[in-house]
Amino acid sequence: MYPPESRFARVENIDLTDLSFWARPYGDRDAAFAALRRRPEPVRFHEPALPGFAHGSGYYAMVRHADIAEVSRRPQDFGSLPTAISIVDLPEEFNSFFGSMINMDNPQHARLRRLVSRAFGRGMAAEFEAASHTAARQIVDDLMADGPGDFVRQVAAIMPIAVLSGMMGIPRDDYEFIYDRSNVIVGTFDPEYVPRPDQATAALLKTSHELADYISRLAADRTRNPTGDLITRLVQAQIDGERLSSEELSSFFILLVVAGMETTRNAISRGLLLLTEHPEQRELLLSDFDKYAPGAVEEILRVATPINWMRRTVTRDCEVNGNRFREGDKLLLFYWSANRDEEVFSDPYRFDITRDPNPHMSFGSVGPHFCLGAHLARMEVTVLFRELFARLPEIRTVGAPRRLTASFVEAIKHVDCAF
Repeated sequence: MYPPESRFARVENIDLTDLSFWARPYGDRDAAFAALRRRPEPVRFHEPALPGFAHGSGYYAMVRHADIAEVSRRPQDFGSLPTAISIVDLPEEFNSFFGSMINMDNPQHARLRRLVSRAFGRGMAAEFEAASHTAARQIVDDLMADGPGDFVRQVAAIMPIAVLSGMMGIPRDDYEFIYDRSNVIVGTFDPEYVPRPDQATAALLKTSHELADYISRLAADRTRNPTGDLITRLVQAQIDGERLSSEELSSFFILLVVAGMETTRNAISRGLLLLTEHPEQRELLLSDFDKYAPGAVEEILRVATPINWMRRTVTRDCEVNGNRFREGDKLLLFYWSANRDEEVFSDPYRFDITRDPNPHMSFGSVGPHFCLGAHLARMEVTVLFRELFARLPEIRTVGAPRRLTASFVEAIKHVDCAF
């Protein structure tokens, strides 16, 4: 299958900076990226004009799987400083909240990743799995008691919040606080969450302050009264006598809210939607869940691509697969496009839970910034769908989903379910 005919199959009609492009049907987006992949060189786009942000010189769209892999494996040439999560450079006042390791280069990145890995890495797999099972059972209990409704609000959004909150010792009464603030961070330009565009900067700063204050209070409490939970381990983690500073802890918590909660929530939402739209794949999955679940999770992640892109900044004049870049150039690595690259994926627009191999880039590509929580995200999606389909085998989405107005995060805000 190929993307449908669309006016976006012509490069001159494509503007990846325009938020309205990201709100269009997926077929238009697929046609646009297919056209960009056919170009011999990356296309340069203008930067968005945002209130309170300096206007930059533009960015190159990296859309091929091979190019993104090459950039990712060369952090010495393509840095995450000053930011990996914004097209425009962030104002100085944002650094306290968004200066996490995702926006760092070595040696600072390596130091912070080592510290966090002690409390958050694969060694915690058994504890993460137990927390996932506990959260999934409670979520399905509540769903069956409350009845069908908004799948995102009742299920998909709650799963990652419940897992991480349970491990951090965050009370259930605070789930709503975290849910509301995460919506503002990823939906800064969505009128449902921030009604006016000129309020975006102020809303993002206010929300970030609130989350930073919240984690600071928790950290102070665990310093006085250690409990052994994840917050305690983060506070106590040290390498060569160094611990996380309060600013580093705050920015890591905000990273968890976006990377650890929002992306998993969106993979779960899109997963049920895909399995509803492709009943033959759903039937195959339910015929032997343990056999097909690993492939189904990878294919859901590939098609959903919860993070559309990351930014890199060229640190010195260099070349990528025959294309020259100059120091200071900005590159956007479009994982959405890489996950549909015809050179890598056979029939890339087909949803196939038996796809093998499936070298998607939904957790980033090779290199130091590959997602630290990839194993947890896979586990949460698997455990939740196992619980859902075991107890509500007929659950499905109904009606059209409402998508988030954003380019960075690929999200479904609301979609109803029935069972």
